Amino acid sequence: MAKIFCVANQKGGVGKTTTTVNLAAGLAKLKQRVLLVDLDPQGNATMGAGINKAGLAASTYEVMLGTADVATARLRSESGRFDVLPSNRELAGAEVEMVELDNRERRLKDALAAVDQQYDFVLIDCPPALSLLTLNGLCAANGVIIPMQCEYYALEGLSDLVNTIKKVHANLNPDLTIIGLLRVMFDPRMTLSQQVSAQLEQHFGDKVFKTIIPRNVRLAEAPSYGIPGVTFDPSSKGAQAYIAFGAEMIKRIKKM
Repeated sequence: MAKIFCVANQKGGVGKTTTTVNLAAGLAKLKQRVLLVDLDPQGNATMGAGINKAGLAASTYEVMLGTADVATARLRSESGRFDVLPSNRELAGAEVEMVELDNRERRLKDALAAVDQQYDFVLIDCPPALSLLTLNGLCAANGVIIPMQCEYYALEGLSDLVNTIKKVHANLNPDLTIIGLLRVMFDPRMTLSQQVSAQLEQHFGDKVFKTIIPRNVRLAEAPSYGIPGVTFDPSSKGAQAYIAFGAEMIKRIKKM
């Protein structure tokens, strides 16, 4: 039975998609069966996994509206060795169309139930806003992974996200928990980064992952080639960090 995790943060540009794609590839290297669900109409995770978002026969859009199932719509990322439920800008229209549908917050949860036994991990890349799409991701998930930069504004956005997760837990998904906070794009030379990192550890304790993802040029270059950074340059510090993060995730879910 798959463990389903949202990678979410209401603040944009914090490395959600980079984290989702590279965690998927890192887990695949560790012999895990992984499905990446691209829930963002920008389709960046789809492209980062090496899939052309322009020519999709079926996508997350059709799955959310019930006109296709996950088994039909998923594609294989050959470079990352995991499956992808891809998306493109059509998905933006799903928000409007789902308003009239029954069970609108649980469309994704119901769709994933059909392939639950085929994967060890399902990773959902959420859009950077609290929308009906994000709500579907949170309702489908067992837990939330929060990537965040160690800077002042990130702390402000974090409190909003924690409140959102509490509301979803109380009203829609009692299984939802925060799995952990992942420090990304970390620059140890910056005093502020170290201070914010220490504050996170003090306030959230063991909810902060031990793995820290450094700021890394190779991770930033990889999406332009349609290859996860973990595969693009396995020896880079960023790739090594995501593989270590994958190992930490596997350990953490054994305790759940």
